[in-house]
Amino acid sequence: MLKSSQIAKTAKLISLATVYLFLYVPIIILLVFSFNSEPFPAPWQKFTFKWYHELVDSFYLWKAFCTSLLVAFCSTAISLIMGIFLIFYAAQGGKIGRIFSLFYGSMVIPETVLAVSLLSFFSWMEIQLGLTTLIVSHTVLGLGFVIPIVYARFLELDKKLTEASLVLGATPNQTFFKVTLPMLAPSLITSALLVFIISFDDFILSYFCAGSTTQTLSLYILSMIRTGVTPVVNALSSLLLFLSSLLVLVFFQLKTRTRIF
Repeated sequence: MLKSSQIAKTAKLISLATVYLFLYVPIIILLVFSFNSEPFPAPWQKFTFKWYHELVDSFYLWKAFCTSLLVAFCSTAISLIMGIFLIFYAAQGGKIGRIFSLFYGSMVIPETVLAVSLLSFFSWMEIQLGLTTLIVSHTVLGLGFVIPIVYARFLELDKKLTEASLVLGATPNQTFFKVTLPMLAPSLITSALLVFIISFDDFILSYFCAGSTTQTLSLYILSMIRTGVTPVVNALSSLLLFLSSLLVLVFFQLKTRTRIF
């Protein structure tokens, strides 16, 4: 009996190690070969920062990087503002339960279908594709994460606190901005980080809704790898991995009881 339990424990450890190797070995290889003096897939030659120097000197790459940052910041800000307005409406007694399920659409519907639908809408409205349509499409995607997270947290708030504020003479607006909104701050920050990461890394919506005048970082990388993977992409991926890891650490350090689903 003891032997069989040890075998089962060993099998679990082996399967767990296999999963982690499958996930992280490609990332480790990418990090290591970003410091290789020869282009991938050449064997390791010597340690160098040459590709990072080329990355710093790449003007169009950093232009695409700034575009991705701008789109991510704008879509995150707009999603948060619209989410706060919706919660404000619900706090004043508005009934949003019937329309709440509509905000899950961007998570349930495949992103390719969402991108084609937005592209068709922009074409039907005769809106020229560019930075504006890209921000709008990413905002639509972000609302599917912001609204469920913030509204779920809003339903968990202690109603006695808002009732006490109203009894003490505060107006409904003062109660919302000085009592309800501060209690929603952890869920707002959590959803903002999540939407920012999703928007910054998004490729499908950018591919369909950016047009020919706007190029995000993901689209720029696609144009680079069409002619072959260069070590500059490895260096860029290493930096993005580092930045994304910082955001993920911040995301998991937030103390919140919000249930996303």
